[in-house]
Amino acid sequence: MPAASRTPSDDNWVRRLAAYRLSPLAFRRVSLFAVWSLGFIIVTGAAVRLTGSGLGCTDWPACTHNDLVSPWQYHALVEFGNRIVTGVVSVVLLAAVPLSALRRPRRSDLTWLSWGLFAGLPAEIVLGGEVVRHNLDPPYVMAHFLFSLVLLALGVALYHRSGFEDGPLDGRGRARRPGTPSPLVSRAQLILGRLLPPAAGVVIFLGTIVTSTGPHGGAPTAPRFHLSLHDVAKLHSSAVWGFLGLSVFTLWRMYRSGAPAEVMRRGETLMVVLVCQGAVGYLQYFSGVPAWLVEIHVTLAATLWVFVLLFALGLTTRPVLVAPANVASRPVADPVDTLLAPA
Repeated sequence: MPAASRTPSDDNWVRRLAAYRLSPLAFRRVSLFAVWSLGFIIVTGAAVRLTGSGLGCTDWPACTHNDLVSPWQYHALVEFGNRIVTGVVSVVLLAAVPLSALRRPRRSDLTWLSWGLFAGLPAEIVLGGEVVRHNLDPPYVMAHFLFSLVLLALGVALYHRSGFEDGPLDGRGRARRPGTPSPLVSRAQLILGRLLPPAAGVVIFLGTIVTSTGPHGGAPTAPRFHLSLHDVAKLHSSAVWGFLGLSVFTLWRMYRSGAPAEVMRRGETLMVVLVCQGAVGYLQYFSGVPAWLVEIHVTLAATLWVFVLLFALGLTTRPVLVAPANVASRPVADPVDTLLAPA
């Protein structure tokens, strides 16, 4: 804007924006919103594939070579509608994530995680375009889904770390990273707990192979893996049982040693989600893989991914964030822990 056309109100707006600061507690709420938003995108993306609308728009970012937006056709409206929803959520996230730069005091670990999300979201959108351009080729569809889980993991890590108390300020007024983590369980149990996210990752990866072999390719003409659905489903099921066994063994060891209640509560929640996920998986297989059950299965997979990460991250502790003295004198309740706490 030329200097001659600037008004005092414009200068005041710029000064207010430059002076804006975000409290640590407000940033924690932003990071929780990011986790919910990333999970929401995963669920809506699955709905497009399961309604057979994956090629409702045959081009990207326009719907077709001749139409910028979708025509009044069911599959095109579903696909383009999901693009709009994903775009709006992504814009909100892209606007929210850089708020780490406005957080006071700033912290380098939160900044790096935030900018990882900031860079990953456009990459996820571009990868979605490549999925369409390659006619829903299974490797591209798998990569798109798995990359969304990587972004979700970044969001969970950001939310988890934003709950820690800031370290001492350096010479530039920035907070150092939180202190050294203190384990809440024994070293052997810590190793077992940290094996759970990779094990869950294997289960989910094999699940994408089953999906890429099964009937829901996103469009009638979408290519599929030429594998035996029965065989890949058995392999996926074996991985689920292995993951369940590892989870049960880990929690049994922690229970026997008297692990803290917060650890056991998160573990119990993980088990509930895992059992529900397994039950839905068997139900959908023996009922002919109906689309609505697959949608529930995908939703539970994203939920399982979040809770297995929270469980593994919660096996160590650091000083937690507390509210200012004029707000409260007790630690701020974690929204996830509040949700899981017994009535």
